[in-house]
Amino acid sequence: MSTDPLLQPYQLKHLTLKNRIMTTSHEPAYPEDGMPKERYRAYHEERAKAGVAMAMTAGSAAVSKDSPPVFNNVLVYKDEVVPWIRELTDSCHEHGCAMMIQLTHLGRRTTWNKGDWLPSVSSSKHREPAHRAFPKLIEDWDIERIITDFADAAERMKAGGMDGIELQVYGHLLDQFWSPLTNDLVGPYGADTLENRMRFPMDVLAAVRKRVGDDFIVGFRYTADEAQKGGITAEEGIEISKKLAASGQLDFLNVIRGRIQTDPAMTDVIPVQGMKSAPHLDFAGEVRKATGMPTFHAARIPDVATARHAIASGLLDMVGMTRAHMADPHIVQKIMEGREEDIRPCVGATYCLDRIYQAGEALCIHNPSTGRELTMPHKIEPAKTRRKVVIVGAGPAGLEAARVAAERGHDVMVFEAQPDPGGQIRLTAQSPRRKEMISIIDWRMAQCAARDVDFRFNTWAEAEDVLALEPDVVIVATGGMPNTELFETGKEADHVVTAWDIISGDVKPAENVLIYDESGDHPGLQAAEVAANAGSKVEVMTPDRVFAPDIMAMNLVPYMRSLQDKDVTFTVTRRLLGVEKSGNKLTATIGTDYSDHTHQEDYDQVVVNYGTLPMDDIYYELRPHSSNGGALDQDAFISCEPQAVVRNANGKFQLFRIGDAVSARNTHAAIYDALRLTRAI
Repeated sequence: MSTDPLLQPYQLKHLTLKNRIMTTSHEPAYPEDGMPKERYRAYHEERAKAGVAMAMTAGSAAVSKDSPPVFNNVLVYKDEVVPWIRELTDSCHEHGCAMMIQLTHLGRRTTWNKGDWLPSVSSSKHREPAHRAFPKLIEDWDIERIITDFADAAERMKAGGMDGIELQVYGHLLDQFWSPLTNDLVGPYGADTLENRMRFPMDVLAAVRKRVGDDFIVGFRYTADEAQKGGITAEEGIEISKKLAASGQLDFLNVIRGRIQTDPAMTDVIPVQGMKSAPHLDFAGEVRKATGMPTFHAARIPDVATARHAIASGLLDMVGMTRAHMADPHIVQKIMEGREEDIRPCVGATYCLDRIYQAGEALCIHNPSTGRELTMPHKIEPAKTRRKVVIVGAGPAGLEAARVAAERGHDVMVFEAQPDPGGQIRLTAQSPRRKEMISIIDWRMAQCAARDVDFRFNTWAEAEDVLALEPDVVIVATGGMPNTELFETGKEADHVVTAWDIISGDVKPAENVLIYDESGDHPGLQAAEVAANAGSKVEVMTPDRVFAPDIMAMNLVPYMRSLQDKDVTFTVTRRLLGVEKSGNKLTATIGTDYSDHTHQEDYDQVVVNYGTLPMDDIYYELRPHSSNGGALDQDAFISCEPQAVVRNANGKFQLFRIGDAVSARNTHAAIYDALRLTRAI
């Protein structure tokens, strides 16, 4: 019997949970037609197989038609969901994993122009800033209808074999009633007393409990401190928590702290990299102490040590490691096997959530198998034949290729021109807030070291160096260098420096700086942050209608917080056309895509962020010597089948390129390239 606090069983009512680690409710946006089908099942089953004790599925499963999904939620108001829920629960139960689901009505946290085009409803007459839809002020018949919808949905989940449900009471309709900030009602559900504000959530709870019976597990995931003036205070949150415990109708409390009505507020609830780990853990412990209730919590608990502390210190009964399990679904198995050092770290990039909130699907920035379990299994199978694989470049793409090829049993050598691995990730990590990104590199280096990958650092690989090794496969992962050609002119922008120059410290920011951001990704705002922190006057300019569109909501928040109190302005729909020297100044000619208007502005420094161009010289030098001439069978690549293209019968090796050595993309794309190529070699 293990003495590890995380591996101790926990008794939740009649349900024995085999350890203290769970994944909290989250919607990876994998449903099809609102149903949790095969992809959804495979995602949760992977974590169940690896030992997680409980999966709280479906962040925000919608109980009503006027709660249309904003990020491809499960539609539990449909009877057809039941067999899909049954398939999901049965598959995870086979591995001893308890299964629950979060039910909600989104209230004003949605929009009206999806689904059946019904108006959103709320206890508030004000729209939620994040979703922008003005709601209808809820009426008594809406309340009665939605109470019934919750009970119906709970009954469906019980019929589908779920062990229990969690009602969502933060940011959504139930919370909109009990928060004084979002209750504009009068009468029995009005804002005048706490009892009235709590009435609707408690009426829903009573209806659910009556429908599913006493044995079915029911809990609340709720905010016990809104951390905003005029909202629920910590003291009132403790009082609410005690009332919930005293009701006798709840089996657990899943505590959060904060609000989610704006991007900054949500980022405080679900912190991103550079923010404090487990910021609300101690407060969750206070709720547990005050109520004596089984208490769950998750908010940036990315590592085993923090999770272990949460349980060992008596702060929580079950600890949520949700984003951590997106990075590595096998955390529990690796703890049990004494392999904690093998756990792929969550770096807090929050690529997963940001994609969801842009109507995408949840993907981990450095585990491409997450969400692709049906086509891209997490386990790497050994190859039937050992081959010699030479990789040029030790950035994220090259290191992933080296890791996977070595795990398949191949003889792997990596050339890297720099003294250290990492490529653009090492540049990214120069920003203190983003230093956790280097774990993407460190983990892969450790995995490669354990598999005897041969590295040649400080070595600029020439074609003859590679040919002399007589490889079977050559993978070019050399990345790219900043592009300073102005859009469609074919001419280099004169007198400019790049965002990389500023971030690396190779060039110091001047007094009056233009950051011309054509790419809209992190380097532009990273450079702006460096310049602003150095005291520069900064203008961030883009030809797009919004700035930094690729950074997305939650990751944009730390940049904005850093820049708000500095001399920084943002200019949209303006295009840099040219830069000329004018004495000790630079004169920028600025146009727009919307008219022929141009004007000129003077700056001390012009910084360009316009993606990268591939460093592909060695690829083209090697092409004539390769059997495939660098050609990629895209169908085989997509399906992870071996590459069999032959364009040169005299060629001695296969040649491929991946990541930014092909075209400027992002970290996930680079690693995904490497994984699906090398797992078929």
